[in-house]
Amino acid sequence: MPQRERMSAVDTAWLRMDRPTNLMMIVGVMVFDERIDFARLRNTVEARMVGRYRRFRQCAVQEVTGAYWEDDPDFDIEAHVKRRVLPGKAGKKELQALASELSVQPLNPGKPLWRFDLVENYNGGSALVARIHHSIADGIALVGVILSLTDQSPNAPAQRRSIPRLEKRHADAMPAGLLETLVETLTSAVSMGTDLGGKALNLASDADRLSTYGKYGIGLLTELAKLLAMPVDSPTSLKGKTSTVKRVAWCDPIPLGEVKALGKALGCSVNDILLAAVAGALRAYFQQKGESVEGVEVRAVIPVNLRSAKDEGTLGNRFGLGTLSLPVYEANPFARLFLVRERMNELKNSYQPPLTLGLLAAVGVAPKMVQQQFLDILAAKASAVMTNVPGPKQPLYLAGACLDQVMVWVPQSGDIGIGVSILSYNDKVQFGMVTDRHFVADPEAITPLFEAEFEKMLLALLMIDWDTPLDPQHIEQQLFGRKPAMPSSAAAASPQAATARPRRAAPAKAAPKAKPVVHPKPAAAAEPPPAAAPAPRIPKRFRGLA
Repeated sequence: MPQRERMSAVDTAWLRMDRPTNLMMIVGVMVFDERIDFARLRNTVEARMVGRYRRFRQCAVQEVTGAYWEDDPDFDIEAHVKRRVLPGKAGKKELQALASELSVQPLNPGKPLWRFDLVENYNGGSALVARIHHSIADGIALVGVILSLTDQSPNAPAQRRSIPRLEKRHADAMPAGLLETLVETLTSAVSMGTDLGGKALNLASDADRLSTYGKYGIGLLTELAKLLAMPVDSPTSLKGKTSTVKRVAWCDPIPLGEVKALGKALGCSVNDILLAAVAGALRAYFQQKGESVEGVEVRAVIPVNLRSAKDEGTLGNRFGLGTLSLPVYEANPFARLFLVRERMNELKNSYQPPLTLGLLAAVGVAPKMVQQQFLDILAAKASAVMTNVPGPKQPLYLAGACLDQVMVWVPQSGDIGIGVSILSYNDKVQFGMVTDRHFVADPEAITPLFEAEFEKMLLALLMIDWDTPLDPQHIEQQLFGRKPAMPSSAAAASPQAATARPRRAAPAKAAPKAKPVVHPKPAAAAEPPPAAAPAPRIPKRFRGLA
């Protein structure tokens, strides 16, 4: 009889989340500038992925007593690594069509839940479409798995074919109930740059559990109440009933160095800049379609990594979910950026991510109908899922071929039909989208707008007085006053946003309030600006525009 081990509660929740209109697959597209040898790729995957991680040779089995990982006695690498040929010109359009088609094709439930399709004739090189079920692992873990297949040199020796051996493992313990499940999942909560991980670890490990829940329980209960009472976001064309037809598109990458420089000048993170660009792109798309953007906010579900050091190199799901309302209504790009920054800071210091991880584990042991109803409630409050995954800074090689571009999309649950992928690799940032045809039939019309919105922020920054050091607070005041105005609906949705800025900065002297201004005007100067070259902080390709 094949060996088996019990599936964790969180992974069980993801396994049972599949729907015909939204499959719980993580889909990745990798583009190479040269042809990949199929046999070498197959041997590499078999040795470094299948041989290293037992999960990729196990089937997911659901029974009345629960869900299990069970060894596949007839595992065959040939059933999971396939080769394809694109029709026609075999260019970007054809590859996007193939990725769209594969994103709605279910994986074989009787086999391990993953598959790689190698396109051998893409644009003079090759492409690889990878599909892995979310129950196996989250996006952060799977990026690590994919990276384990690569080398840092094209001259790395080819991998010899090896037959994986099945080692004996002990079954994972099953959580007994909601309280134990929540505590168990909180023990792995870690958040870089915030005290979220510390709060979660204290909550899980304090010997005086009653005292601990008295200290942190109010925050958890408050966050749960806010989550359940959160109203749905604006009724845009991004909401409705999903279909079984998806569209995939991506744009050319943008330099990561320029994103970092812009963020440093404005006191914002790279993530703030990129999410603000997404908000601007959606605004521009709505306007192109003749759709009103007045008072419109698009709420996005954002996965938050909660892996601890002990989880490094392991599979499974160790992430929570946070919600971020993108201020699509705001026309000023800097005003949008600072609003996104405020809301992201609020999310980083909330209990929402570890709470949702615990809730996913809890519904994973509940009846499937209960899980579905709970997830439908959460999914109805958002319109998109957005991920931002940092990748390696240097070029990588798979089976001897240089990896040129990479995109990864996580699945959308319920009736959410928009997925946005932001991934940095080789000092570039790649935007990509997967959309439901009922909502956006032409995502290729949106993806170029990401770069356009980023360029708009760069050019707008050049309009600021460069004679004095850049001060984010001064820029904010000069462009649109001390704090950008928010519509009443947005203020109601984010009650803590108004207090976020005073907590972060305490200027020596409060500046007088100024009326919001959409178009910035250069400040008057006592002397004409010098005719010298622009400051070095301006990106090279924009120095001629200053």
